Amino acid sequence: MARSLWTGSLSFGLVNVPVQLFSGVIDTDLHFRQLHDKDHTPVETRRICTEEDAEVDYEEIGHGFETDDGEQVVLTDEELATAAPRKTRTIDIEAFVDLADVDPIYFDHPYILMPAGDSDGTQRAYRLLLEVMSRTDRAALGRFVMRTKEYLVLIRERAGRLSLTTLRFHDEVRAAKDVPTPGKAAKPAKQQVDRAVALIEALACDWDPSNYQDEYEKRLKRVIKRKEKGQTVKTPEREDEPSPVPDLMAALEQTLAEIKDGRRPTPV
Repeated sequence: MARSLWTGSLSFGLVNVPVQLFSGVIDTDLHFRQLHDKDHTPVETRRICTEEDAEVDYEEIGHGFETDDGEQVVLTDEELATAAPRKTRTIDIEAFVDLADVDPIYFDHPYILMPAGDSDGTQRAYRLLLEVMSRTDRAALGRFVMRTKEYLVLIRERAGRLSLTTLRFHDEVRAAKDVPTPGKAAKPAKQQVDRAVALIEALACDWDPSNYQDEYEKRLKRVIKRKEKGQTVKTPEREDEPSPVPDLMAALEQTLAEIKDGRRPTPV
């Protein structure tokens, strides 16, 4: 059963909707403990002072920030607290935007918002906002504080519920101009472009997330199962890195032919 991570209210003008927040994802990763390879006992992580070569208690740890000039600015817990956001139990909606205008690169962590309580007023207010969001294809932008951090969030309708996604701030997203541009090359011939478009169309399908599995996790579980049974785990042979194709047109034609024959395309 999903557990609520936060409770408060969703503020929409003069309307306040009591809500509770649930994580929208499940952690399915396999988690390992660090062990001493020699005797398989757990390994502890300790904080060591590099000057005194002695363990430091958590209460004795300060917070150092290195400036661009290489200077060390040390802050206490009390000084850090002066910059902490004001803790509230409200998600304040500030504006509504077209969902299509929000670049997915800003999306961070997904959550689900549900009404907190079964009262008629709470349920009607939640249903009203849900209906408005689904009819207008707009998403709400707001802010709220969870634990000690303030988040910019986007709220929209999804599967008959309100979903909340924390967003990255604009200065956290790397500008395209800061990344090297592709090298200059001759403009591709029309025939190559046409065949590439045909290849994309041949591979096009409806989005169904259930068609895609975490293959690494499945292989890792098989490895653990073999070890549990005392079987030998063989290291697979290293695959050669694919090299650039000498004839781009021939590669496109071969890939299209394999798809039409119902075969999985093989590296050229």
